Order: sequence, then structure tokens, then C-alpha cells
Amino acid sequence: MAVSLVMAETLVAAESTEFDAALSRSGLFPLQALGIDTLQVNVGKKCNQACGHCHVEAGPNRTEEMTRETAETVIDVLRRNAPLATLDITGGAPELNPSFRYLVTEARALGRHVIDRCNLTILFVPGQESLADFLAENGIEVVASLPYYLADRTDAQRGNGVFEQSIAGLHMLNALGYGQPDSGLLLNLVYNPTGAFLPPPQAGIESEYRRELQKRHGIVFNHLYTITNMPIARFRHFLERTGNYERYLRRLTDAFNPAAAASVMCRSLISVGYDGTLSDCDFNQMLEMPVWEGIPRHIRDFDYAPLAARRIVTGDHCLGCTAGAGSSCGGATV
Repeated sequence: MAVSLVMAETLVAAESTEFDAALSRSGLFPLQALGIDTLQVNVGKKCNQACGHCHVEAGPNRTEEMTRETAETVIDVLRRNAPLATLDITGGAPELNPSFRYLVTEARALGRHVIDRCNLTILFVPGQESLADFLAENGIEVVASLPYYLADRTDAQRGNGVFEQSIAGLHMLNALGYGQPDSGLLLNLVYNPTGAFLPPPQAGIESEYRRELQKRHGIVFNHLYTITNMPIARFRHFLERTGNYERYLRRLTDAFNPAAAASVMCRSLISVGYDGTLSDCDFNQMLEMPVWEGIPRHIRDFDYAPLAARRIVTGDHCLGCTAGAGSSCGGATV
């Protein structure tokens, strides 16, 4: 006898992961969206780097990419939904998608704030010579990965020579006004731990980065975001190879913070996959976990009201966003 959709959803709701149990103890289960102000779009998995912690498992040989038709649908959704104030473009290296500049210029023409999640070395890839100027001319916020302000730790995570090129990229952006006082061109850096531990307090490591990058390289920036490594994809493989997976999950569980859980980014963001699939966040997207059944699951069917009030699909990887000071695409949440 077939199980009805209502019964099936009840059965799913009764299942309890470590994360769901922690939410229940905090009075937050089931986790609900509180609206949507950010459309985060992953335009593909192709990248000029293959970083050891990458939850997208991106790299030079990946071929998955958003089509122009899907990109046009994204812009149409922005046009029809005023609450979507921010377009957050990620990848892979998002700039490698042929529709990247189309998305940027069309979203800016609609008055939306646009974020480019940039790995910095992409600025030196053949064919991207005008990229830095393009970003500045369009007033795009750059969120740039820089695992540390020293070469050895950065290169250990992202590949030999990445630190040197990243510093050159930051100099290029600074020269265009990025990170400079009163320029309006936002340059924010991202710190990821290099091992199976939580990031340090954001304010402290931001001050350290600011001091060391200025002293060593004359570089300025606006903010530093600390982001916890999610126990999925390449980082999970690393944890399993080193025998640290269960220990890391326990560390995240023990550090669960109800205030961070109440502020997770999925409550005000929705993620669009390169194929148009809708997920609650980029991490769920990579785990092929679309939004809750019964509401629109593809960008072509986007309907703001049910998506803005949806139940969030959760799993134990969500412990990474709720440990300690919390973690989001905008850094610590508390």
C-alpha cells in the first residue's frame, strides 16, 4: 500500500540526526526559512584550481556549467522578485562560465548587489585579462579566498604558487580601489582552517590578517570571513583518510551554538545549481539535497512565497554552520 505524501513527510520529520536533535533541544526544529534576500548561484564546477578542502570538488577537468538559458531564467527571477536584493555568484571559478558577465551586468542593471566569489588566481588566467577592470566598473563586491597570510599554509591547501599569485591579484584589486577607504569597492577575504579544527574568533584573525598583509605586502581589505570546513566532498575524504571524520563530527556537535543555528544563512538565502535545481544552501546542493518536497525545486518554477517560508532540509553536515561562532558565506554569524 502506498504511503501518502503527508505520512511520508511525517516519517521523515520523525527521523532524527545529531543536528536535528540539537535543533530540538534549542526549540528550533524543524528549521524554517525567514524569507529570501539572496539568490546564490553556482554557475559550474570548472575551476583553474583543485583545492583540497573544496566542497564543490571543482577543478580544471570539470565540465558542468550553467547554460545561457538557465542564466537568463535567473535574471528573470530577479526581475520579478524585488526582495531578492543580492545575487551571489559562485562556482568553481564562476568567471570561467561564458554567462558570468551577462549575469553581472543584467543584475546590476536591475539595481541588485552582486558578489563574485573569486579565487584571485583567476585574474591571471588567459582570457581574463580584463576581469579586474570589469568587476570594478560594475561595482561588484569581491569575496576572495586566502587561507592564510603566509605562503606555506595557503599553498598547502590550494596548490603551489597560489599564494604568490593571490598577493599579486590583491595588489591589482587594491590599485583599482578595492578595499580602499570610501571607494565603495568591497574586498572581503575568506579564511578556512587547513585541518580538522574550527576557525579562530573572526575579529581576532581579521586584525591579524590586516596587520600582517599591510606590513608584509601593503595590502588592504574591508573584512575577513571565517568559514568552517564542511565534512563533505574533498574535506570529508581528507578526514576519512586521516582517521578524523568521527572526531571532527564530535567536535562540531560539542560546539553546537543555538544562537548560530538561529542565524544560519539558509534562512534568508536560496541556492541555484548550475542545472537550475534549488537547494537550501550550496552544501546541500553538492550533496544533491534539493529543497523540501512539494515546493518549487527548479529556478524555472520559482515562486517566492512558498520558498520564502519553506522548511529547511537538514543533515549532520549542518553542524559545521552552527559550531562555535557559526559559519556562513558571510563568515561568523554570532
